Amino acid sequence: MPNDDEKKCFAMIACQNGAQQVVVAEVAGDNWRLAFSRPGFVTVKRDVATDRLPRGVFVRAASWSIGKTAGVDSNVMIAEVTELVRATGHVFNRLHVWPRDRVPIGKFGFEPGVDEVTAVVASAIAAGLPRDIVTTAIANEVAAPGDRVLDIILVDPANWWIGWHRVPGSAHATGGDSIPTTWPGGVQPLEPVVPVISRAYFKAAESIAWSGFNMRQGDVAVEIGSAPGGACGRLLELGLTVIGIDPGDMDPEIEENRNFSHIRARAGDIPRREFRGAKWLLVDSTVRPDQSLTTVENIITNRESSIEGMLLTLKLGGFEHADRIPGWIQRVKTWGAMDIRVRNLARGKVEVCLAARMKPR
Repeated sequence: MPNDDEKKCFAMIACQNGAQQVVVAEVAGDNWRLAFSRPGFVTVKRDVATDRLPRGVFVRAASWSIGKTAGVDSNVMIAEVTELVRATGHVFNRLHVWPRDRVPIGKFGFEPGVDEVTAVVASAIAAGLPRDIVTTAIANEVAAPGDRVLDIILVDPANWWIGWHRVPGSAHATGGDSIPTTWPGGVQPLEPVVPVISRAYFKAAESIAWSGFNMRQGDVAVEIGSAPGGACGRLLELGLTVIGIDPGDMDPEIEENRNFSHIRARAGDIPRREFRGAKWLLVDSTVRPDQSLTTVENIITNRESSIEGMLLTLKLGGFEHADRIPGWIQRVKTWGAMDIRVRNLARGKVEVCLAARMKPR
């Protein structure tokens, strides 16, 4: 019977629509090469087997591939999935079913994650799979450390690719890259309890969870590029005291929150004393990455800086510019930053989020 240490050499990857080429390029360093791709979906293989799934900035979710099925009769397809799963010798306690990104994020209002059609298909699959191979009858629950997850990607509603992964045992203990492995397709499921002002709310929520930053009620956070207030909404929801810096208008609901203060200016024009006492720094502005990094550097390297963690959104301008990321990381390291991680957030467009902690002074 196969076990979790069995060597495998086929994998499937979910990514943002348009990022396929950069995904293939970044996993090539671990000797993975392209097998098949569609926008938002890539399969790769290796000649030399491995027990490590593909990883990368633009790899939203990765699974060991065990096959595919296509057709018009869902009962027949579920039976084929059953055969493929049973052949692995594993029993799965989570089922994740999600669609590939069929269009770029934001186009026609598209957002990644489980849509209405996928939810119906997922329910049918969950009900149809035998309990001796998948112990849950509920699809798309958030997984826990140690869970073995059966993954089904709907490349199209009638074309399913099947794989699996195991959530690292330390996922929620340390944060970081293991956190997205608990979410269906690497997209954080959220049910906001406050009105969502902009999609920046979801980006902030994902970046905070993925970074592992222990943001506590009462901590002071500064957001540069805060208007109209999407990310600020998430920070306020978590109980933080928030300073928003932006020459633009904030949403009235944010502006009137007693834990929020607005500095109507550009960050580069603000005296460093305005950042005194702040623990967290978020940046999501439309300026060029080099300009954003210069602004942040001036804040972080000031002798009075109390910033402990940064979440910086850096616009790529095109996936072909992903080769600039190593240079950005090196620059941030010169500020005394550590534990630097970069991810193309599921809700982000052609951009990356750089998370970094500052060394204690």
